[in-house]
Amino acid sequence: MTENQTIQQQRSRHARIIRLFRKLHRQTAIVLMVAFLIMAISGILLGWKKNAGSLLLAPTQTGTSTNLEAWLPISQLADAATAYMRDSIPGNKSAEIDRMDVRPSKGIVKFSFTGHYKGLQVDGATGKILLVEQRRSDLIEHIHDGTIADRIFPNQEGWFKLIYTMVMGLSLMLFVITGFWLWMGPKRMRKLGRHHLKK
Repeated sequence: MTENQTIQQQRSRHARIIRLFRKLHRQTAIVLMVAFLIMAISGILLGWKKNAGSLLLAPTQTGTSTNLEAWLPISQLADAATAYMRDSIPGNKSAEIDRMDVRPSKGIVKFSFTGHYKGLQVDGATGKILLVEQRRSDLIEHIHDGTIADRIFPNQEGWFKLIYTMVMGLSLMLFVITGFWLWMGPKRMRKLGRHHLKK
């Protein structure tokens, strides 16, 4: 086999790879277009959550004391939050505590609850409810990583989030690989073509 034939074979192989990668790139983008759009928009919103005023993230209130020794026991604060959520928030929202975010420098504890996106900010020293907040950033985060589907269908044990993040991660890797080759492949083919002409 002559050198020219070898170069022609290399060019043909590169052309086949480029066609395959272009097809993979295009079809993956078509199938996952909506998911990527949701992930992109929710990611932008999460990046801006602390700079969007109170639109996405409620302002953190200030309690009466930052001295932890002056605080009520956490169990008592949790009881106060649970009672308030059960008795004072309309709509029969769950009062089961999901997370507690202790902020000693602010003198408060933030409580979030299972099954919804209402939250409470409680004064650590007095147990007074300082703010009822709508935790929009948590909702956006759950949309971003697929947790929202596991909250809608709670008996799936987190499988949707696992599959969703795996599919999206592998798709991004595929985009990087195919996108790089769609950029590099033609350059390689032109280089082989110039080499062929010189011969």
